[in-house]
Amino acid sequence: MPFNADPHISKTPGFPKDGITFYDISPILEDHVVAKQAMAALAELTHPMKPDIIAGIDARGFLFALPLALELDCGMVMVRKAGKLPGELLEQSYALEYGEARLSIQASRQLNGRRVVLCDDLLATGGTLEAAAKLVERCGGTLAGAVCIIELTGLKGRSRIDCPVKALQTYEF
Repeated sequence: MPFNADPHISKTPGFPKDGITFYDISPILEDHVVAKQAMAALAELTHPMKPDIIAGIDARGFLFALPLALELDCGMVMVRKAGKLPGELLEQSYALEYGEARLSIQASRQLNGRRVVLCDDLLATGGTLEAAAKLVERCGGTLAGAVCIIELTGLKGRSRIDCPVKALQTYEF
């Protein structure tokens, strides 16, 4: 029977502002049985993408990226928010609702010629995944796909990246 994430995602209407529903993955993390089921389902979605490495996106993407990489017998790299990594960095800006943010990856990460799958908790407008995808490509990696726990389909974020995108749970908004 396929894993149904919906009962394990808390929904808070009106947060952080009216008209927005906050989808919280915390209940998945609180129950080890549910967390294992979610990871198995995420691995099943990711396996056909044949990753060499999983790129976890700061910060909640890290929670799923490392166990996913271990399940798929591949490595994991971190795509961090600006200012969080030492050394020579590649950075990519992306738009926020009110302003701009940057993601970074260490230039020394060995992505050249490797199949990379992005992993994050939520796909909404797609700005974060798009920025991470650009960093992977700048590092010489091949973008094999993206996986997330939740996708807000009405925001059409998947249209911003050119690869297969899979989600455990979808909501319109």
